[in-house]
Amino acid sequence: MRRSTGAAVLGVVLLFPLVGCSSATGRGSVPEPKSGITAPEVFYLRPHGDKTGSKAKVPFHVEAEDVGAVRTSVARDHRLTADVRGSESVVRLKKGSRCDGDTVRVTCEVAGNYNNWSDLDRVYPVAAKGSRPGDTGVVRFTFTTKDGRTMTTRTRVVVGEPVVKVRALEVIDGVRPGADVTVPLVVRNDGEVPVKGLALKIGSDYMDFRHLYANCRYPDPSHGRMVICRFPRLRIPPGGAVVLSPALRLRASSTRMHTSFSQEAWPLDLGPGQNTVTPTDGELGDGPALKAEVTSARDTDGTFAEGIVSTDVRLDIDVDYEVFGVELHGSPGARRSLRLKVRNNGPGNPGYAMRLVFTPPPGGVLKEPMRAIDVDVYDPLCDSADGTYSCPVDALGPGESQDFEFILRLDGPGEGSVTVAYNRPSTGRHDANPGNDAAAVTVLP
Repeated sequence: MRRSTGAAVLGVVLLFPLVGCSSATGRGSVPEPKSGITAPEVFYLRPHGDKTGSKAKVPFHVEAEDVGAVRTSVARDHRLTADVRGSESVVRLKKGSRCDGDTVRVTCEVAGNYNNWSDLDRVYPVAAKGSRPGDTGVVRFTFTTKDGRTMTTRTRVVVGEPVVKVRALEVIDGVRPGADVTVPLVVRNDGEVPVKGLALKIGSDYMDFRHLYANCRYPDPSHGRMVICRFPRLRIPPGGAVVLSPALRLRASSTRMHTSFSQEAWPLDLGPGQNTVTPTDGELGDGPALKAEVTSARDTDGTFAEGIVSTDVRLDIDVDYEVFGVELHGSPGARRSLRLKVRNNGPGNPGYAMRLVFTPPPGGVLKEPMRAIDVDVYDPLCDSADGTYSCPVDALGPGESQDFEFILRLDGPGEGSVTVAYNRPSTGRHDANPGNDAAAVTVLP
């Protein structure tokens, strides 16, 4: 949540535009830009001298814009002021090299478009020496334009952080095709202050939710592969945990050998971490409600992790990829088309995990497979080094095949080879018939 106010002399609140929102000028049109300043409504500070804490938290962010200023201008004819007077025992200020002031009040001469993430005029709050977890204070910001207009906002700061972690499972192995996978949902607060409201986001990759929680939303663009649950009244004390039930149940793919799901949780008053997409729309589920039971972290077992936590799900199933030999006829200097085929004989599908490796027979490659990277712009599909071509294979389902076309210049009788292999052999092979993973490409008179 972020607080924003507009120019005080106008007596109205002016907000930054939200691109894509509707306005009075028509549904879906972009509002006229407005001058304003934004800062977090609430921000949690690490205790004084403590550099641990949440790794997923969005850094403190202040933005200010005067739409009357030229965006490309570097003139430092605006002023940003930060002030913590009255809260000195809780919060102090840090400043960049181009700002003046002390730890209580800082003034920075800035351009008409200010962003403390990108400017050397950075100013941000830190916990005061002697403050304790749970102490609260206020930071006030004022943005003054070249012509004297002022815009203000404030941030309530809290010493200490809620550090939310979910129970992490690195791998679930040996799953039968199409079987149900049951996953306990446990969230822990390893921070110094309570979690005030909790959000949980779960995403799946090629697996279906077996029940749709009645109090959670399933965003439309995710096609049933994402769920977001919010518990606004939930409180998790420091050192506490919450067990969510009924447990997550996913139906494994019947062919995809390697799938995954992810979990991420965050305090509602803080919002999600960086680079997290969190749609607010979506239909409620038609299954049981997801309920939260608060307990002690001592009563929970397993490994817990912060941020987006992914779990690999591996089917107990094999795959048989096959390549086919080719014979070419021609005298030295002749041009010949070559079509290499790779086929998945099933029963599994390893996804985009395979590559075709082609070592040409004596002669030269005149033309190789290409892929479009833009309109009428193409790049080679295969990586080539030392005369060998390594080409990515699509995620072929059982019975599907893929062709790779080359044009060769022959140099008399000889032999090359074609092989299908895993991109990362360390992941282990699951090939039911490795004897057909390689074949010869032969040139005859």
